[in-house]
Amino acid sequence: MRRTARMLTGTALAVAAAGLAAAPVYGEDGGSLEVFPSTVVPGAEVTVDTSACPGDGTATGDAGAVGAGTFTLAASAHEEDAIGQFRVPPSAQPGTYEIVAKCADGRRITGDLIVTLTSTREQVQPRGHVNTGVGGALGPDPVQTAAGVAALAVAAAGGTWLLHRRARGDGI
Repeated sequence: MRRTARMLTGTALAVAAAGLAAAPVYGEDGGSLEVFPSTVVPGAEVTVDTSACPGDGTATGDAGAVGAGTFTLAASAHEEDAIGQFRVPPSAQPGTYEIVAKCADGRRITGDLIVTLTSTREQVQPRGHVNTGVGGALGPDPVQTAAGVAALAVAAAGGTWLLHRRARGDGI
């Protein structure tokens, strides 16, 4: 009987501890802060959006972790969202940074920003003529191209004529 009581007491304490660990702390679980784009290069502009600030929908943003300082999130016409922008400084180092917004009621919302040295945008493929000094059939000057083709044709015809004479035994 004592053993059963101890097991039940231990189980009740474990459940209570789990409930306390899972309880949200006010000011830390205030909603989500959307950071767009979430991956940027230094010098890029970032937009921050949240719908977690009740009332007038304004908030104060803090991008000091990445070196951008504070910015304002203002109410927008889109479903009670607060939107703000800041620019990542060109001197920002690669890494993951926490961006914070603090609502007027004291609620604190966080989101992550990843700074990289390479862009995630689609790479532009090169086009056009490359000046290598070798030239080609599709070079920029059609007169030079025609002259080159004519010279090759004359050389081929002359070579064929000489080989034909040699094969017949006429000599040179």
